[in-house]
Amino acid sequence: MSIIETFGLTKRFDSFTAVDNVSFNVEEGEIFGFLGPNGAGKTTTIKMLTTLLNPTKGYATIAGYSIIDNRDEVRKSIGVVFQDPALDTELTGRENLDYHARIYGISRVEREKRISEVLALVDLEEKKDVLVKYYSGGMKRRLEIARGLMHHPKVLFLDEPTLGLDSQTRRAIWDYIREMNKTEGTTIFLTTHYMEEADSLCDRVGIIDHGKILVVDKPRVLKNMVGNDIIKIVSNNNSKLSEVLKDLDWVENCEEHEDTIIIGVEKGDEKIPMVFDIARKHDIRINSINLNKPTLDDVFLHYTGRMIREEESSTNFIPPRFHRGVR
Repeated sequence: MSIIETFGLTKRFDSFTAVDNVSFNVEEGEIFGFLGPNGAGKTTTIKMLTTLLNPTKGYATIAGYSIIDNRDEVRKSIGVVFQDPALDTELTGRENLDYHARIYGISRVEREKRISEVLALVDLEEKKDVLVKYYSGGMKRRLEIARGLMHHPKVLFLDEPTLGLDSQTRRAIWDYIREMNKTEGTTIFLTTHYMEEADSLCDRVGIIDHGKILVVDKPRVLKNMVGNDIIKIVSNNNSKLSEVLKDLDWVENCEEHEDTIIIGVEKGDEKIPMVFDIARKHDIRINSINLNKPTLDDVFLHYTGRMIREEESSTNFIPPRFHRGVR
């Protein structure tokens, strides 16, 4: 059963299209990942789904409620953790949760019970009476996740939940996300540009780039689309070698990326000697060759022609007045 449904969702800012005719479903109880670089339209999509932005065109439903016509019902059904921190650092962890629960009209008895539950879930019970300004970055993210769960939302939106955290803390956050999904039965909508995060956490992944959905499927299925194994080759004549490899029956796909040829094959360890034989027959020297299992990075490269990390290091092309609204 789909708990989120989007139909042609579009958002334009003057002449700039941040989200372009996006349609996808999220099933109840799953962890769904929205994977793409900065500027892809991830945060703008979340802001429409959480009723903070009106779509220019199209519509969506959350738990059966329209994001346009039933905004109050949608807001009661969701929790949100945005990229930018929104905690009161002069309050304790418990006080932050209590304040949030009061906004939702939760009774005092239920507040106390729920605060204990969510603090235990994110392992912050011993820090509940410490001022948030003394929390580490990871503790703050865990508290924000706990706050998003206070009112038993049907869907929890996590926008880049581990951005800027070290790898150890990031993996700890992953464990808390899995646990809340399992224990609370909460549907998780997660945006990220970390390939490993999407691969590790998500039941299904939607890849978005320049505001368009390119593909939606299970990580395993997406990686199999690229090929069972990935062989990366650098030679002294990539153009010629690439043309030869493309004509071979056992090469599932062949792409050139900068100075590297990338081919998808089955039983890659058996194919490497064959690649050397072919190169030798055409007087091509192989400078380096390596074998890998496909990753979501390879999937992104397959669909966009570039690596996602290149986008992360590039200059953001979005007009300055849209920077905070578009991710």
